[in-house]
Amino acid sequence: MSQGDEYRRLSFWHDSVPGQLEPTTGLSGDTDADVAIVGAGLTGMWTAYYLSRTNPNLRVVLCEREIAGFGASGRNGGWCSALFPASLTKLERMAGRAAAVAMYREMQHTVDEVGKVAADEGIDCHWAKGGTVQFARSPTQLERAREEIHEARLYGFDESDLRLLPAAQAQEFGGVSDVLGGVFTPHCAAIHPARLARGLAEVLQSRGVVIYEKTEVQRLEPGRLVTAGGTVKARHVIRATEGYTPRLPGHERALVPVYSLVVATAPLADEILEQVGMAARPTFNDLRHLIIYGQRTADGRLVFGGRGAPYHFGSAVQPSFDQVPAVFAALRSTLIELFPVLEDVTITHTWGGPIGIARDWCASVGLDPATGIGWAGGYVGDGLSTTNLAGRTLADLITGTDSEITRLPWVGHRSPAWEPEPFRWLGVNAGLRVMTWADRVETRTGRPSRTAAAVSGFLRS
Repeated sequence: MSQGDEYRRLSFWHDSVPGQLEPTTGLSGDTDADVAIVGAGLTGMWTAYYLSRTNPNLRVVLCEREIAGFGASGRNGGWCSALFPASLTKLERMAGRAAAVAMYREMQHTVDEVGKVAADEGIDCHWAKGGTVQFARSPTQLERAREEIHEARLYGFDESDLRLLPAAQAQEFGGVSDVLGGVFTPHCAAIHPARLARGLAEVLQSRGVVIYEKTEVQRLEPGRLVTAGGTVKARHVIRATEGYTPRLPGHERALVPVYSLVVATAPLADEILEQVGMAARPTFNDLRHLIIYGQRTADGRLVFGGRGAPYHFGSAVQPSFDQVPAVFAALRSTLIELFPVLEDVTITHTWGGPIGIARDWCASVGLDPATGIGWAGGYVGDGLSTTNLAGRTLADLITGTDSEITRLPWVGHRSPAWEPEPFRWLGVNAGLRVMTWADRVETRTGRPSRTAAAVSGFLRS
């Protein structure tokens, strides 16, 4: 089996992406660049893209351990959304009310920016801006929906941004069971993420950006990236490694890798699709504590994922962690719970991968002018759009461009380090278990879990 065939086994997205997945030539010998980037995921590639637009004469080099789009950038749930992991309340405490609103407004704009670049560059990523519908399927979930709307109104976001759905309107989106209401926002597109990532890599290479695949960075230091094949010297060095960050010496506690797992169904028969609905391809979930997420693909499948896999001691990341049969079985059961018409559904693909979470649950981007080292990450699974904003921001910071986005509250933010082991392992897994337990309690009793609410509020506050 070729390396390209091995990479196709990563996910449904990789299996269905056009073109070959054979890695490009790795770094062999020392080289110089203006900007050197660790990681050819979307953070690194968007940074390179906007730098190449701003100054085509810059020499930009990316070093990637596997292939471009290998990690979360190529195998996520396909939500290009305006979601940001830190709440409006938290951002207001960090930088003030106006800055918090500006951050969320820029995230909304970023969704459209991704779609515009894909169209301008001829990247067919199956773009469908159908928004997001969150179904409320219990009185407790309906109350959460009302609270979400209430917070949005406090910050000036109106019905064009987020609106409460009565049961009848929520049911118009799809054949989800036990629907009492919901929330809808137009600020999300369903996409094929591997098509976006691989298409962006092709655009970069056509612009003269160098991507060294199968080139693992061993050390990131001021002015250079050290790999087994050679050293890249550069004035600016950017860390764009998200869930793989703990592998870099000195960054073991910067982010924790938490696994999110996904399943894809076979293409559904027309009569089944008619009952499922989602014809405009909105992304969807419900308002339980433990996150789930889904979309209807361009070829008539459902891709459905969620949390639930354990955090692994020492922030370990291994290919074997991508497959957890018990979680896949739970995802299938949940999908059938949502759409009873899928009782006999065939699951054709199962996969997973790590997402990066900062200790204070706040993504960040920045550049240290003294060392030339920049970073971005901590997206908590909301990276398909946030990476684009990170890339634009890093490009402005590197080129010294004063812009509105370089003054957003996440720029220069420094999250505290995660606790050392075993406290990190105990804390992260306890949080996951509380959320799972709370959803079961609420389903059984119909009453909210105060413990889960407190944990969720702590994580996002």
